[in-house]
Amino acid sequence: MKTNPCKMLALAVLVAVITIQCSKSGGGDPPENGGDSTVNNPPKTVRQIVLADQSVNRVAIADVDSNKVVWEWLPEKSNVGVNDVKWFVNMSDAKPVYNNKYILANASTGGVALIRIADKKTVFYAYAGNGNVHSAEVLPDGNIVIAASTGNYLMLFKTDTTAYPFSGYTKKITVADAHNVVWDKKRQLLFTASKNKLYAFTYNFNCAAPDLTLKDSTTLPASGSHDLFPLYGKDSLWLTTSNKIWAINVSTKAVTEQSDLPRVKSVSSGPNEKYPAILLQSIDGDKQWYNDKVIDMKGNTVYQLNGLKAYKGRWLLPCSFSYDSDSVVHLCK
Repeated sequence: MKTNPCKMLALAVLVAVITIQCSKSGGGDPPENGGDSTVNNPPKTVRQIVLADQSVNRVAIADVDSNKVVWEWLPEKSNVGVNDVKWFVNMSDAKPVYNNKYILANASTGGVALIRIADKKTVFYAYAGNGNVHSAEVLPDGNIVIAASTGNYLMLFKTDTTAYPFSGYTKKITVADAHNVVWDKKRQLLFTASKNKLYAFTYNFNCAAPDLTLKDSTTLPASGSHDLFPLYGKDSLWLTTSNKIWAINVSTKAVTEQSDLPRVKSVSSGPNEKYPAILLQSIDGDKQWYNDKVIDMKGNTVYQLNGLKAYKGRWLLPCSFSYDSDSVVHLCK
């Protein structure tokens, strides 16, 4: 039988093509990078800091690597009432809450606000008095507590997201020079450091009439307590006093010195070396309580922006010491 040369050539070409395709699709040696482009090119770590910025009375989120502000909340551009904007002068704290979907912010002139990051909506805001509000905390049932330094009180709010501004139930608890509040979900306690004492309060979990009861207190090695904030992933709390930074082991109550940097308004840490412990150190102790840069424990600049007057800065990271991982606002009913 005669063989057609053209047909034989076409068949040879077809076999060669099939062989090449099979070697590409499987059965052969994997590419040098294992066939997964993310092995040598892992997703970039996004490092962002939430700032209480007093330059224009805002909450800002700054991206460390691009050195840019990528998000901001300005009360006058939100759903805060025109007559209530004055409550948010000199922002004094801003904490990521509800799995980084919201920010709990407060200002020295008395404003406290729960802000949804996605659309910048102020889902709750209230006036906490003229006692120089320094910090705020979300409780497990959704109610909110603030600390007012010159007012010498903690103040509880029954959170209501349907009233703007909130005008419902509040309760004051006397604490001299109150600067901070941190919820401990493991022990179901609220901590606040005041002067040279660390106080632990129990919470009554009464939605309609929230209240606190003093459980115990611990004497601290220095006075002038200012910031109290969880160490990332640890059963410990950062504490800043007038002239030093400390770490409090919550289980043992041991307090160890971490730095002798003075005038530190806030401390925040992260899971690894990419997230060094960051500080906001005021320029002086008189009128310039802010700074235009965030530094690490060695004084190195982590983030700086001309014109910034940041009072506190927190890594935009979840806080497992205080909160569960849910991202839905709790409403006490």
